Amino acid sequence: IRFFITPLTLSVTAFVSALFVAGLSPAECKADLVSCRLWTDAQLPGLSMYGDFIIGGIFAIHYYTRSDTANFFRMKLELRFARAMEFTIQEINNRTDLLPGITLGYQIYDSCSAVSMSVKATFQFANGMDPFFNETDSCSKSAAAAVPALVGDSTSTTSISMARQLGLFGIPQVSHYATCACLSDKRQYPAFLRTIPSDHHQAAALARMVKHFGWTWIGAVRSDTDYGNYGMASFLKAAQEEGICVEYSESYYRTQPRSKLERVANVIRRSTARVIVAFVNSGDMRFLLEELARQPPPPMQWIGSETWITDPDFLRFNMCAGAIGFGVPRSVIPGLREFLLDLSPAQALKSPLLTEFWESSFSCSLKGSSEGARGCNGSEDIRALQNPYTDTSQLRITNLVYKATYAIAINVLLIYFLFNHIPLQILNQLKRVNITTKNGYQVLFDSSGDPVAVYELINWQVKKDGSLEFVTVGHYDSSRPRGQEFSMSRAISWMGQQREVPRSVCSESCPPGTRKAVQKGRPVCCYDCIPCAEGEISNRTDSLDCLRCPPEFWPNVQRDSCLPKPVEFLSWDDTLSVILTAFSITGAFIAVCVAAVFYKHKTSPIVRANNSELSFLLLFSLTLCFLCSLTFIGRPSEWSCMLRHTAFGITFVLCISCVLGKTIVVLMAFRATLPGSNAMKWFGPPQQRLSVLAFTFIQALICVIWLKISPPLPLKNLKHYKERIILECGLGSAIGFWAVLGYIGFLALLCFILAFLARKLPDNFNEAKFITFSMLIFCAVWITFIPAYVSSPGKFTVAVEIFAILASSFGLIICIFAPKCFIIVFRPEQNTKKHIMAYRHKRTLMRAKRSLSFELVLTCRTYQPNASIQFNVSAAV
Repeated sequence: IRFFITPLTLSVTAFVSALFVAGLSPAECKADLVSCRLWTDAQLPGLSMYGDFIIGGIFAIHYYTRSDTANFFRMKLELRFARAMEFTIQEINNRTDLLPGITLGYQIYDSCSAVSMSVKATFQFANGMDPFFNETDSCSKSAAAAVPALVGDSTSTTSISMARQLGLFGIPQVSHYATCACLSDKRQYPAFLRTIPSDHHQAAALARMVKHFGWTWIGAVRSDTDYGNYGMASFLKAAQEEGICVEYSESYYRTQPRSKLERVANVIRRSTARVIVAFVNSGDMRFLLEELARQPPPPMQWIGSETWITDPDFLRFNMCAGAIGFGVPRSVIPGLREFLLDLSPAQALKSPLLTEFWESSFSCSLKGSSEGARGCNGSEDIRALQNPYTDTSQLRITNLVYKATYAIAINVLLIYFLFNHIPLQILNQLKRVNITTKNGYQVLFDSSGDPVAVYELINWQVKKDGSLEFVTVGHYDSSRPRGQEFSMSRAISWMGQQREVPRSVCSESCPPGTRKAVQKGRPVCCYDCIPCAEGEISNRTDSLDCLRCPPEFWPNVQRDSCLPKPVEFLSWDDTLSVILTAFSITGAFIAVCVAAVFYKHKTSPIVRANNSELSFLLLFSLTLCFLCSLTFIGRPSEWSCMLRHTAFGITFVLCISCVLGKTIVVLMAFRATLPGSNAMKWFGPPQQRLSVLAFTFIQALICVIWLKISPPLPLKNLKHYKERIILECGLGSAIGFWAVLGYIGFLALLCFILAFLARKLPDNFNEAKFITFSMLIFCAVWITFIPAYVSSPGKFTVAVEIFAILASSFGLIICIFAPKCFIIVFRPEQNTKKHIMAYRHKRTLMRAKRSLSFELVLTCRTYQPNASIQFNVSAAV
């Protein structure tokens, strides 16, 4: 059997062994001969102080990967955090209102930003075997944890490792800087709390800010750690909900090969996105900015997370001018600066961390601490230093350390006063804590162990001397109502010191009247603006779809709103209407004038020759025909629609009936001249009136039935034209309409046939011939009308109908009455009975001569052997 020993196996073995050691009770120890010890060498604390109760602290004072200027800077910043914990405990110990006589101590370790170091220090706290406080190997001394609670760590990755171990023992952990949203899961991290907001809130705030400024095309970089990966995942989810597209999302870590960092920098340089969201911790961000500084990219609008957006060390990178991001609110801790500066060489020698700080700050060596370096002579002035340790103008994270320590210390004293010292009781009390610190800040946690998310919007602005400074330009408070969390207090200075908000979009916004069409294979923020189709609109920017206008509406030219369709009908002010009206009135006026002429000469032979009563009735009906065309002009209404068709049908039947009566009179008059004929007896004036009345009554009956069953009513025709409405008179019943026209056509055809048969009869003044011409014109007009009516669009349909009415009416009045009026007015000598009789006698003789003419053809054939003879004989008598 072969065993494979891996680092994971060793870690699990060490963890189980530690649990075993921690779980031993004095009863299980046979005697003091049993030795309990850690498997590895114990780690000494960087700062410590004895007390009745010890509060643990773990801070990432060093980068375990580097020992350069960056490490020096990090050390001084984190050392300030550690000493802030010292200051808080001393401040509480000095209070007389909190259990006098009880002293709190501390034990602070350096995790060096390494998981292994933080876990090692955690086990020393948890199993009670810290050699600094437990100088014997007796098991009885390791029955309880060395600390009831601890503060730390400064990174999410190390805090996660610590929280997994401390949760097993129920030891509370309150972090001042671990923002990973994953730590809010109480099933995995039941003993973890923090005084800094979760990245869930920061990610949501960043996404809303990006959306607020109209940036839909951004780049994203993150640390390849729990902090960066979880934080960016929360941000990308929130960004997707806000409709923000990410051109790229790159990750790196400072220990990865340099080629990875160079690749990330090149992606940023080639990017078309002008906005970059950087969820990066300070150490990784420094690497990235240094790499970009070698070949600076085009101006970028940086959006930073809270770890680096308030880090003073980055103010030397001028290419980040205009950067914005959410940071922990700045605060004031009275007395802290004096405490930090109250440090002497003698005090520094008591702590390895303070010794390193003093020597690195003044470039000298304290007595007995190192060899080969200039010795410190005591003239060093710590107040003259300008570094993160002495800079208390931006107390942001430092205040969170203060609040975390304050919450733990107060609860330790409270538990001691009320109960026995049991860590689980400390945890339960911490979850319900609601206290106010000495400097006026409230400390409380929600059910996930997180505080209320409150941020300042930090903007990197250029000062007059060209250097950068942090300026608070807004605030974010998650406890406010939704939509009101974000507020602005000052103007923002953007990249390149611009005052206008920079644009960062993959595609420009689609204006109203267009819709977005996503480009194939690209994010949804990359699209083409497609004009809305005919009949559709979009009334807002970046519309995804175009909306079809209601049936009676049509888009404007920009296609961003629906306007009522113009209603088209043959209105009175239309040029065509004016022309048709003029012809209509002219025709009616001519009919009246002809009637006046006939009335003035009503006793003249030419008026009396063919039933003057029918002539006057015909002129009256023609006048109505001319005037009924006016009912077709104007806005259609119920009464006008019913009137125009019925008036047209009845007046035209009346007109044709009169013409038909006159034609029959001509035929009857000729037959009456034959010997023994009494035709006029059967078609005298009474019969003529009755026939006209009967023909007209039939049309009136058809119209009544039509109006009763389905009358013509106003109709909005939406089908013929898309962009306008044709307001017309619907036929109602098409059968009724064509019945009216059919009856008119039947009478007109009958009249035409009879007039054609009577065209050569010896009537008065060739009246039958003129009736034939008028009927020929009438029939031609209405036969042509049918296809023209069907194919004419809109108001021209009505115009065609009016034209047909006027044309047929003018044809009748000109062909029938013009010759007679010409004789009455210009040839009065022909308007005499003698002339009429002579004309009639002449026509009669000519007809008789034609009837008595004949042709006689006689054909004789004789047959001879060699010839054939044919004779034609014609004779006329």
